[in-house]
Amino acid sequence: MTEVTGFRSYVAIGDSFTEGVGDERDDGRVRGWADLVALGFALASDEPVLYANLAIRGRKLKPLLDEQLQPAIQLRPELISINGGGNDILRPRVQVESIARLLLDSAAEAVAAGSHVLLLSGANPSRNMPLGSVFSRRGTELDDAVRAGVPADGVTFVDNWVDEALGDIRYWSADKLHLNPLGHARVASNVLTELQVPVPAEWGIAEVETAPAGERGRGTFEYYRRFVLPWVGRRLTGRSSGDGRTAKIAELIPVDPTQA
Repeated sequence: MTEVTGFRSYVAIGDSFTEGVGDERDDGRVRGWADLVALGFALASDEPVLYANLAIRGRKLKPLLDEQLQPAIQLRPELISINGGGNDILRPRVQVESIARLLLDSAAEAVAAGSHVLLLSGANPSRNMPLGSVFSRRGTELDDAVRAGVPADGVTFVDNWVDEALGDIRYWSADKLHLNPLGHARVASNVLTELQVPVPAEWGIAEVETAPAGERGRGTFEYYRRFVLPWVGRRLTGRSSGDGRTAKIAELIPVDPTQA
């Protein structure tokens, strides 16, 4: 096996995007792009790769960072990935510049502690979701602000927001807000490509890119009943989909490269 320069310990922090919601396994657990990135590291290395995922769905950015950043730093990994802000820009009021500054400051803190930082944007779901134009505008403002502030050293920025292909309905789960398994695989492919780590051919990314685009998703009564109304209900009652949940992988554990 050819040795590839990469990371042998990796901790992911974030919300549902990083937890892997939408990429549900047969046993009920979620996988997601961060798990796949860790797997990519393991497949490309002759040495063991350790991985933890502290992400919890539903978290707004400040609570997310308050809960997850220091525990991630204390694990002393070579790489920490940071994503957040998606739940903030879905709220009626948000200060996009403040969200961008929190992301950039957290990246700087992790770099100062000795880790390389993977700072990445989420994919843009606005083409297929209700009120998509508002979400798209805010997401673009956040993406632009973060990209403009990324330092030259210590941080790798992967801009999934501007990946036009990821807007295709084929990459999204039934709620149109979370990526499906194929969408998570594409994000993992974007990350590994930026880090110059081989993308496993069995993920099927190249084949999907050459296939015709899917039809635009439409909101039906059943869609609103299953996904939109429960989301509104949680907002009105101050609840979160992440209430009572803990990190799915709280400590660094070896990645099994046979689980590809």
